[in-house]
Amino acid sequence: MRAMDGVTDRSAYRLDNCSIERTLAVLGEKWTFLVLREAFNGVRRFADLQANTGAPRQVLSARLTRLVEEDLLRKVPYQEPGQRQRDEYRLTQKGVDLYPILVSLMHWGDRYVSDPEGPPVLLTHRGCGALIEQHMRCTQGHEVATPRDVTPRPGPSARLKQTATAG
Repeated sequence: MRAMDGVTDRSAYRLDNCSIERTLAVLGEKWTFLVLREAFNGVRRFADLQANTGAPRQVLSARLTRLVEEDLLRKVPYQEPGQRQRDEYRLTQKGVDLYPILVSLMHWGDRYVSDPEGPPVLLTHRGCGALIEQHMRCTQGHEVATPRDVTPRPGPSARLKQTATAG
């Protein structure tokens, strides 16, 4: 492992298995995040998802199909009296695990792109009513305040780049 000033030289490693890139391949699109926003707010039915997101029908259908394929949502059949059976969409555990990402996006938006009056939605703890905050901590419990407090290191699936051999 090559190092510069005690920090791993990232240019020595391949990035084709980057977790951020792979996550964006699943999520990296506006409609996907808006569908997830609605799912976290308890919206489950296609017509309600379409009304709340403003997504065109074909786009919403494609996003829901992808989210089901990726196991972020699951289809659950329901039937209103006198109507045909339809599906509603519910978060799986894999989908629920995305909640901190959506809250982070919301908090960033509240800070940098919200209206002058402030954020349109405040998240509060159901138990006590206090506002929700997010914090990063290391496994020893220390607060990680900025990216400068973090050192990227190769993980178990890090792969060194192949170097050309002289011949």
